Amino acid sequence: MTGPADGAPAGDAGRALPGHLRSIQPTSQFAGDDGSADPELAELLAAHAAGTGSLEAVVRRLAATRVLVPVLAELAVADVVEHEGAAGTQELHVDKEAAAGVVAIEAPDGRRALPVFSSVDAMRAWRADARPVPVEAARAALSAVSEDWSLLVVDPAGPATALVPRPAVWALAQGQEWRPALVPAGDDGGVTVDPEVASAVADAAAPVQHVVRAHAEQGRRAEIAVVLALDPGLDRAGLDRVLAQVNARLGASSVISNRVDSLELRVGAAR
Repeated sequence: MTGPADGAPAGDAGRALPGHLRSIQPTSQFAGDDGSADPELAELLAAHAAGTGSLEAVVRRLAATRVLVPVLAELAVADVVEHEGAAGTQELHVDKEAAAGVVAIEAPDGRRALPVFSSVDAMRAWRADARPVPVEAARAALSAVSEDWSLLVVDPAGPATALVPRPAVWALAQGQEWRPALVPAGDDGGVTVDPEVASAVADAAAPVQHVVRAHAEQGRRAEIAVVLALDPGLDRAGLDRVLAQVNARLGASSVISNRVDSLELRVGAAR
């Protein structure tokens, strides 16, 4: 574990963090931590990054693992790191205004994420001047939720990066098992919408006037797409009213709120 022995000021290691961020203070249970990665977590991260393993397995292991949260004494400039994901290379921006030296990363969609690390080496590859604070992943998730940061990014500078979505962060913070909205469909690597989520989408949209049919599928720009078949002939004002009512009902669904990271609407005429 890095600390005063690695050149950090002795007083810095015990500095208290304000507000909810106090929950990421190190505790005596990590006194013997050598800063290395949990072997099982490292294996699962590598498999996920290679497309041969699931994010669900990564999150399940995180729930039983400690991570390192970076604390910076002074953040003078904003940084950019790259994340290789399913959508290709994406830039993640480090927020230079994060409180008390605990940094947030800005995801491509503008949401803030707490970066966490599996090992000291992974953190040093990201920023050599970051001080690692060891905590249970659940406590890191709780701190992110408390700060209204939606996501966790595990090892943003590699060797294998995972972006943990909002519902999984909430599940970690509450000590619950994360149930993804998208589940495997067969052995060909495809995915489909979990039946509970699909049913919640249909139930939410069905009572709205002019909605003939509604179903959920994997999204293009969001996790889940809600595809609406509408009565023909709606003018712009009528369409806006329908979409607003559908959005409101989707937002009021506990299943959708708890399990879906992001939604997009697609509209077509009923045939």
